[in-house]
Amino acid sequence: MRPPAPGVGQSGFPRKRRLIRRRDFLQAQARGKKFHTPHFGVCLALKEGDGPRLGLVVGRKVGPAVQRNRVKRLLREFFRRHQELFPPADIVLMAKKGAAQLTYAQVEEELRPVLLSSL
Repeated sequence: MRPPAPGVGQSGFPRKRRLIRRRDFLQAQARGKKFHTPHFGVCLALKEGDGPRLGLVVGRKVGPAVQRNRVKRLLREFFRRHQELFPPADIVLMAKKGAAQLTYAQVEEELRPVLLSSL
């Protein structure tokens, strides 16, 4: 077993904080509130449980694999830094075309008001 990366501890992104199954994505999208920003679609479904879970949808329209992976890293980092502010909810973030050109500060500026004001 590999030791955790430096700086990753309680504030990491463990498996229990991820939406993994297709069924979970579909349930969140069916019963959740939907919000849109210029570069992201957000679906927020409140639930009973121990904390928020994040699911990411980054399609090929965003760009090649390198850019899609970068967008996913930025979104996971945003969630990791703010997860204590969210109530128990399933959050699905869908990247739109143009999201690959954003910096972390721009992602935070765009998503923070939508996610934190909607709760």
